[in-house]
Amino acid sequence: MKQKNMMFIRTVLSLLLGSIASVSSVFAQQAPTPDQTVTALEKLSGVTPGERRNHIVGICVTGTFVGSKEAQAFSKSALFSGASIPVVGRFSLAGGNPNAPDAAKSPRGMALQFKLPENKVHHFTMLNIPVFSASNPKTFYDAAVANTPDPATGKPDPEKQKEFRATHPDSAPLGEFMSKNNPPASYANSDFFSIHTFKFLDAKNKTTLVKWQFVPEAGVTRLTDEQMTTSPKRFLDQDLIERVAKGPVRWNMQLTIGQAGDEENNPTVYWPADRQKISAGVLTITAATPQKGSDCEKINFDPLVMSDGIAPTNDPILMFRSPAYATSYAKRITGQ
Repeated sequence: MKQKNMMFIRTVLSLLLGSIASVSSVFAQQAPTPDQTVTALEKLSGVTPGERRNHIVGICVTGTFVGSKEAQAFSKSALFSGASIPVVGRFSLAGGNPNAPDAAKSPRGMALQFKLPENKVHHFTMLNIPVFSASNPKTFYDAAVANTPDPATGKPDPEKQKEFRATHPDSAPLGEFMSKNNPPASYANSDFFSIHTFKFLDAKNKTTLVKWQFVPEAGVTRLTDEQMTTSPKRFLDQDLIERVAKGPVRWNMQLTIGQAGDEENNPTVYWPADRQKISAGVLTITAATPQKGSDCEKINFDPLVMSDGIAPTNDPILMFRSPAYATSYAKRITGQ
């Protein structure tokens, strides 16, 4: 009897240990926390106390946005009232390395804060790439880990990078785009994309899935391969300051109307090219200043800060950006 009891106990323990191992495996595959992700970015690029952990290099701008009547048919947001809306914005380089050159083959950002009536604000946080690098926070986190320099060499481990690409196919669409497209020659010659799908709600709360693109009035111009190696380390900020000094710089907001069945929660997936497009408004930049001490420096451009008439989808990357931004913001405003 005693032997049977011992066998029973061992069996139960074995089952419990197996369950624990199984649960641990599941947790290992779960999304990282915002703090873990920000820490991974810090290990990737280092920490500059009091500064952003991503898109650290940037320039502040101010101007106005005037929404179109066409967009009013899809959204009741005050953005599309037709009134001139004050804007504070920021252009930036991806990454947390303050020494990254302006010609680096990495994404560029355009972040906008619209100052709406009744002291309300709305944020657009865009990139100059049509798709994102990850369909979920785990892929984004794993990319940061795979690209973190090895202390022994000062460079990322090629084998880890290779393994990441092989095990994270959702990173491939952006990789393909980046391989075929050099960085913009100027912020003023770059288009910017919403990346995510959003919901527009009209006066009757009818929902329409949309994406958008800010198309530069001056046209899209990219650096040549030669310019990528011969351009000065810093040229984007001064170029924009000089352009704005000569006159306003503009982008046209082009809205893409989604259809039933279009992917709404995976920012690595392209929509069909034949989707309806409408003009949704014009962004006009009238001033550009170095970010230190300027209005945009302390703004946390959280993409989930929205006005009535625009709502998020359940895109896991979009949902994750808000708490991750908050974590980074809390660190920099406290001088960490």
